[in-house]
Amino acid sequence: MRTKNTQKGFSLIELLIVVAIILIIAAIAIPNLLRSRMAANEASAVGSLRTLNTAAVQYNTTYGIGFPDALGDLGPSATASSTAADLIDSVLASGTKSGYTFSWSPGATTDTYSITATPTTVNTTGQRRFFTDQSGVVRGNATGTADVNSTPIS
Repeated sequence: MRTKNTQKGFSLIELLIVVAIILIIAAIAIPNLLRSRMAANEASAVGSLRTLNTAAVQYNTTYGIGFPDALGDLGPSATASSTAADLIDSVLASGTKSGYTFSWSPGATTDTYSITATPTTVNTTGQRRFFTDQSGVVRGNATGTADVNSTPIS
């Protein structure tokens, strides 16, 4: 007597269709995820520049010697001083945060400074470059470098 052969499971064709559908969904979702990450990094860079502006003003007010000479002067310390004011966290004081590199440039006088934020890897960690100075206005530029002539960020 012959028994009826019943299959349990999926055929090869069914598995290939499921894999193809998953690949199509991934092809749609991954670019959106990367764009979202770049936008988040750019928002973080702008927020960090605003934090640095606030810390620079607080440094100037506290020590009365103008703005700091270096980004590290705003960084953490066990006892606050003009060379380690403990106004920003150690990550931001290191000059790299959320896919951006921050460069502090003291001005010709102690009452000026400028800060630039550049993507660590352009078009991967961010597209726009940002600039701010003692005016407190954050400016951005998608091409070239950001400077005082760039578009203000609201």
